[in-house]
Amino acid sequence: MNRLETLKELVRQNPSDTFARYGLAMEYASGGDFAASAAEYAILVEAHPEYAAGYYQGGKALERLGRLDEARDFYRRGIAVTTRSGDGHARDELQAALDLLG
Repeated sequence: MNRLETLKELVRQNPSDTFARYGLAMEYASGGDFAASAAEYAILVEAHPEYAAGYYQGGKALERLGRLDEARDFYRRGIAVTTRSGDGHARDELQAALDLLG
């Protein structure tokens, strides 16, 4: 079983496992399947809205799909999450990504 199939199986067995779902989304992105990647990030942050890393990577996947308004929304939501949690570094990365989109 390859890495992608392993991650799919882990998510199938435990859909609420943030680490497995994040890994699956990253694996899709690394294989160039940004639509599947963006879908996994959307599921991740819907179920775990405080999972800050999902917003940055999800926004990047949406950017690669040309879905810029959705990417902006992802970044803004991530900025709100990281502001509440006090994670200034992640907030700054999300803000920089949003600023680049204009």
